[in-house]
Amino acid sequence: MEEKRECCHKTKERSEKEYRDLINRLSRIEGQVRGIKKMVENDVYCTDILIQVSAVNAALNSFNKVLLSNHIRTCVVDDIRAGKDEVVDELVVTLQKLMR
Repeated sequence: MEEKRECCHKTKERSEKEYRDLINRLSRIEGQVRGIKKMVENDVYCTDILIQVSAVNAALNSFNKVLLSNHIRTCVVDDIRAGKDEVVDELVVTLQKLMR
């Protein structure tokens, strides 16, 4: 008989407001990406597409800033208060990845 293993991934319960904000931002970004796809399908001029791609990149960066801020204010602070200092190393690694 095979043993069931627990998932080792962390999870995060979000407030309804935080959840709605993140989902709304992602929905807008998803719409922007669909718009870019349609532009390519319709043979829109390259620079017009590039400008839209830049707008999507800016929207994703803004999403990351909000998510990172929420993460630091909740997950990181809670873990540090609970004596889980390894969360600082995790945060440093995450920030290094975001800055590539």
